[in-house]
Amino acid sequence: MSIEIKSAESCKYDIVSLGEVMLRLDPGEGRVRTARSFRAWEGGGEYNVARGMRKCFGLRAGVVTAFADNEVGHLVEDFIMQGGVDTSWIQWKPYDGLGREVRNGLNFTERGFGIRGAVGVPDRGLTAASQMKVGDVDWEKLFGEEGVRWFHTGGIFAALSETTPEFVIEAVKAAKKHGTIVSYDLNYRPSLWKSIGGHAKCQEVNREIAKYVDVMIGNEEDFTACLGFEVEGVDENISKIEIDAFKKMIESAVAAFPNFQATATTLRAVKTATVNDWGAIAWHAGEFHESKQYPELEIMDRVGGGDSFASGLIYGFLTTGDPAKAVNYGAAHGALAMTTPGDTSMVTVKEVEKVMGGGGARVVR
Repeated sequence: MSIEIKSAESCKYDIVSLGEVMLRLDPGEGRVRTARSFRAWEGGGEYNVARGMRKCFGLRAGVVTAFADNEVGHLVEDFIMQGGVDTSWIQWKPYDGLGREVRNGLNFTERGFGIRGAVGVPDRGLTAASQMKVGDVDWEKLFGEEGVRWFHTGGIFAALSETTPEFVIEAVKAAKKHGTIVSYDLNYRPSLWKSIGGHAKCQEVNREIAKYVDVMIGNEEDFTACLGFEVEGVDENISKIEIDAFKKMIESAVAAFPNFQATATTLRAVKTATVNDWGAIAWHAGEFHESKQYPELEIMDRVGGGDSFASGLIYGFLTTGDPAKAVNYGAAHGALAMTTPGDTSMVTVKEVEKVMGGGGARVVR
């Protein structure tokens, strides 16, 4: 039995994401601490999923977020428009000229190489998106009048401030009211929760949000930290999890949250910053589905690989209804996204399907 999704004809959007979009400043092959120039991108865990759905898979995508109304905010907006994601639901907040009251988020990110891991230095205090609160968005218009087939958000946005958890809950309740499928990527970041209640608050918020989620996404740490489900079989040396142990944890999660129609995770073994074993597993309707494995995957930029997995997974469910195909779309898209710089995917659906089918890396002429 596949997930019941509203028809494309009945909705304006195939997917809408809720989350913060930051300006990523990338020193390329160098380091943040010694950089003299940066390449600018846009990026944000929840947004990256919608962007991948539009740019790679060609579906109709929108984003709900907020920016301070200044040149930096409009630069990020320009990146979003270049990615083809609808900007109608972006909120603009008056800028005070200093950033004392509201500003736009920055994310300095270096890619890592070999034994040197990737490093991210977010600068996102007092951002417009973090100040979003209940009542800011007309969800009835979005979900009830315009129509959305799939709504995606996650634990990064929920952790940004004391107001964003209730805002997320308001959004997912409205989505469920109107028959929109809700996916949520737990994306545990302990540093974000630290100032608003820590681990206890993280579990309280995420367990409440989980009641309204159809498709839950996260790795073993996410399920443990955010939802309180323990897992055995983790090899701390290479961050590899035993699949059977993960399956047992998912079964516990599904029993606690019977509203979950599907769950999914990437399975990553980190050998070096630039070589990972990569794969994925999904649960749906009582069965587990493992993706094709990508051993010793060479990585240029790992940031956004999980988000690209999520967009491929969602695309698979939207277009095929087959969880086995969905998890393979996700794994292939995530793998390919990590072969290019930046948070977002630069590949096409044809390239994704070529990799799914076992296609190699011979030159295409």
